[in-house]
Formats: sequence, structure tokens, C-alpha cells
Amino acid sequence: MRLVPILLSLAVLPVLAQEPTVEQIMARVAENQARTQDMRRAYIYNQKVLARFHRTNGNLTREENLEYLVTPTPNGVEKKVTHFEGKYALHSKLVAFDEEGKEHGNLDIDADLMKDMVNEMTADKESKDGIAHDLFPLTAKEQEKYIFKLEGKEVYRGRQIYRVSFLPKPHNDGADWKGDALIDAAECQPVVVNTRFTGIPMAVKILLGTDIKGLGFTVTYEKFDDGVWFPVSYGGEFHVRAAFFYARNMSISMVNSGFTRANVSTRIAYDMSGK
Repeated sequence: MRLVPILLSLAVLPVLAQEPTVEQIMARVAENQARTQDMRRAYIYNQKVLARFHRTNGNLTREENLEYLVTPTPNGVEKKVTHFEGKYALHSKLVAFDEEGKEHGNLDIDADLMKDMVNEMTADKESKDGIAHDLFPLTAKEQEKYIFKLEGKEVYRGRQIYRVSFLPKPHNDGADWKGDALIDAAECQPVVVNTRFTGIPMAVKILLGTDIKGLGFTVTYEKFDDGVWFPVSYGGEFHVRAAFFYARNMSISMVNSGFTRANVSTRIAYDMSGK
């Protein structure tokens, strides 16, 4: 009978690997996030942050352009300002200044809010890369608050990636974001993550007179060494109306470059060519 040899030949054919479930993918992402954050401690790099506030008519009210040398530490990152430029609107003119957070007049809401925004969104002490740790649900702790869905597999910049969407679990007050992530299929590392704010409670808007619209962020990662992925760009923009008289369109962007492996036995060198 020809059936026997046919069955035997089928038995030795390689079994096609099944695609992992979204739970398996995100579990590996969480593991890799913990691992790669530890590995980033071996690198220093340069960081540029640009923050801008505009009135609703489009006129610029304040801008701060900062450059840092970032040195990771066991508990986070240490940032040293290497360059600063700023300007604010005064009587329909833009006035330059060279001190972060500098105020003009007795009440400068823009100065206080911009300083807080830059510190909270790019200098989070709980994060190994400075990006606010709860903006992107990638770690095991943050993933517990969300529902993930595998949308498909595709090619992005020549590599196979999984497209995963996420949204908060019902009745989870600690989950504020929905969005999607591109996950490298071979290494289960995030490549691009987009988040959008799900909204603030109406009670907060009524009591504080605060409304936030269009709040969302995007972070992009690149691979620099075996198992080491860094966030290379990050940014977002949104509209804030507070206390019924203050309204601004706000934006922030961050670019990391000049990654150099630190060597304690030699002088540390770093690239400032991106200035």
C-alpha cells in the first residue's frame, strides 16, 4: 500500500510553529522591559527636549529648548543640562531667556506648568529612561490594568512585527490609556507605541474647571546592541483649559542620540554632533 510510506513521510515533515498568543507576546515584552532597562545602565547619551505652549489662536506664549547629558544610575537617570534656550511672549513680542523655569511678572502660569510638564514627562525618577513610567503599559505591573488584542502580523522597516491594541480593563481607575503597539516579532521588544488618554472624570472637570483634550503620546525605540533597545524619540500634544480662563495648546518632544557605552576605566566620550 502506498498509504504507509506517504504517512511516514508526512510524519517527518517539520511542524509549523504556531504564532504566540497576545498574552505570551506581552509577557515576553514585560520580561524584556525589565531586562533592557537594566542593560541601559551601561550607556550614556544626549537628550533634546522641546516644549511649547500656544494660545488657541496659534500664537506662541512660551518655548523651552533643553539639551542634557543623561547618565543612567542604579535607581534611574541623572540629567545634566548642557544647553538651554527659551522665549516667552510679552506685549506681543518674544523675549529670550536662558534660565529654565524663569518667570516674568507676579503670576506666570505658563512657566510653572511647563517646568512641571518637562520634569514629569521626561525626568521620571521611577523610570530608567526618564519617560514617565505609566504613560505606556509595557511593564508587568502596568499590563495588569489593560486588555490586549493581537491585531495581526506585518512588516515594518524590514522586520516582522506584531500589531497589538490595548484599552483599560473595566472599572480600573489606574488605567488611563488606550492605543496600539508595534512589537518586534523576533525579540518581543516594542518598536513604536501610541497612546491616547481615555479622559478625566466629569467631576474633576466640574470641580476644578479643567478640561484636557487630544492628550496622546508616541514613543519610538531602536536596537543598539544585543538585547538593548532605547527610546529614541517621544512626544505628544494636547489642549488644556483650566479654571475657566486659561487655555493652551501644549506640545513636548524628546530625541535621544549619541549613545555611548560607559567604561569606568577610561574617559567617557560622547557625541554632541546632533546639536
